[in-house]
Amino acid sequence: MTASPPAAHRRRALRSTADPILAAVVFALFARTFLFQAFEVPSPSMEKTVLTGDRLLVNKFVYAPDQAPLSRLLPRRSVRRGDILVFRFPEDPRRSFVKRVVALPGETVSIADKRVRVDGRELIEPYAFHSDDNTWSNDPSTSEEHRRRDQLPPTRVPDGAYFLLGDNRDDSSDSRSWGTVPAGHILGRALLVYWSAPPPPSGGGKGVLAPLGALRRTRWDRVFALVR
Repeated sequence: MTASPPAAHRRRALRSTADPILAAVVFALFARTFLFQAFEVPSPSMEKTVLTGDRLLVNKFVYAPDQAPLSRLLPRRSVRRGDILVFRFPEDPRRSFVKRVVALPGETVSIADKRVRVDGRELIEPYAFHSDDNTWSNDPSTSEEHRRRDQLPPTRVPDGAYFLLGDNRDDSSDSRSWGTVPAGHILGRALLVYWSAPPPPSGGGKGVLAPLGALRRTRWDRVFALVR
């Protein structure tokens, strides 16, 4: 009968197995905290750019401050108009939203008949999608919610904040209704779609076969697509 290995040998064997696993866990936690984050899109507010059910990889370090870990090694820049951001919802920071930057700190944004202007100049927005042919007027008899969707008086963006809109302009809760987003609420820039599948049919998506159903619904043409 073969004798059991000495205790020291068993400890070395266990350590040789555990070390790579521990290193992988530490790296995953570091990446999750400082580099990347996964985000699932729950609503159609960014269609046709980002779809309900898209799973996004969010670049967290691109806007990192100078004192952040590895800040001198990783490419960083300031927020630009047109960036698609994932951020904590100002009215409930437990929730995360995804929208596009339209106006920067200190700029004045306005909307007239669905056309967006920043500092008096109309933006060219090929990504904007309008699902409703109706344009609400600035008539006082129209509800404020409808008026602000299509008509917005000149509004100055505060310092240290951003004005964000959903690309699906007629079906988006955004800065038109709840105001600007403070810089401190920004989680990062949406980088790419790492997986995409529409939500399951009502009442579906449960049980042991749920993963198989999700795989069948996968929109393969969107996997690894860049978000722009």
